Amino acid sequence: MATPSHRAPLAELVEELLATDGPLPIVAAGEPVLRRATEPYDGQLDTALLSRFVEALRVTMHAAPGVGLAAPQVGVPLRIAVVEDPAPVPEEVREARGRVPQPFRVLVNPSYEPVGTQRAAFFEGCLSVPGWQAVVARPAQVRLTGEDENGRPVDEVFSGWPARIVQHETDHLDGMLYLDRAELRSLSSNQAMAERWTQPTPAQAAASLGFELP
Repeated sequence: MATPSHRAPLAELVEELLATDGPLPIVAAGEPVLRRATEPYDGQLDTALLSRFVEALRVTMHAAPGVGLAAPQVGVPLRIAVVEDPAPVPEEVREARGRVPQPFRVLVNPSYEPVGTQRAAFFEGCLSVPGWQAVVARPAQVRLTGEDENGRPVDEVFSGWPARIVQHETDHLDGMLYLDRAELRSLSSNQAMAERWTQPTPAQAAASLGFELP
């Protein structure tokens, strides 16, 4: 269990963040909080404060907009993240990427492990690395374990794009950015993405920019 001395500063930090209405500020790459492993959640926030924090993460994720947000991205070093993806994409993109709608959910103390050896590579972006995207090869299927916001155990296998989302957000909780796993020759501005790399897969980008896909 976290000691009271650990609980108080984190609770005070969250209370301070929630003192104003609206989306929370998202911190960008270069902030140390994004590069440190987070504290496992074990009651540092009381039930009411946790509920308010989760709602603020949800509002901030929607406003960004994004499909996931981890606590360190708003400056809070706790092992908590939220995900949600309505998947408003064309059918060809849905099929190529395995992108299917995901309901809102809270991940508390999550961890993942690959299921099988298949890997999939697609462009990813990050709310904490605004303006850029890069190709990341990740396990195509993972087993995610942890808890939800009510302390109920989570043990679920994710495939396709949902697997990518939960890996990306869990990595944040370990102090890792998607760029640490990316093929850096693929790094592209959002403008280049819009003009050149809107295809469902990054095959054309790989051929043009000179990197390999799994």
